[in-house]
Amino acid sequence: MLVSVVLTAVCAAVVGIWAIGFAVAGRAVILRQLVAAGAVEVALVIQGVVLAGAQLTGTQVADPVTLWGYVLVALLMMPGAAVVAFVERSRWSSVVLAFAALTVIVMEMRIWQVWQG
Repeated sequence: MLVSVVLTAVCAAVVGIWAIGFAVAGRAVILRQLVAAGAVEVALVIQGVVLAGAQLTGTQVADPVTLWGYVLVALLMMPGAAVVAFVERSRWSSVVLAFAALTVIVMEMRIWQVWQG
């Protein structure tokens, strides 16, 4: 579980740093950044499958509702940022993508804390 949390957080950090660089330069999100955000989304889906499998095989979590709430919010962040990137073609799309990536990193930290109990 730790490996999936760390890998997902690192991928989100890369997307976030890339988006911050674009925001500082005053540039809008580009397609490559959205593809990278899609890779973060794939990592989140894989993590959700791993979590579901662990819970189905008997691993107990102190607060499963909170855990799945964090997973759901993390899953919604990148698609939401992608929608904003398509609608808002200014540097603010990069700011939104950076905040979405930061939110995913925080969610990953909380998922790990809840998983540990």
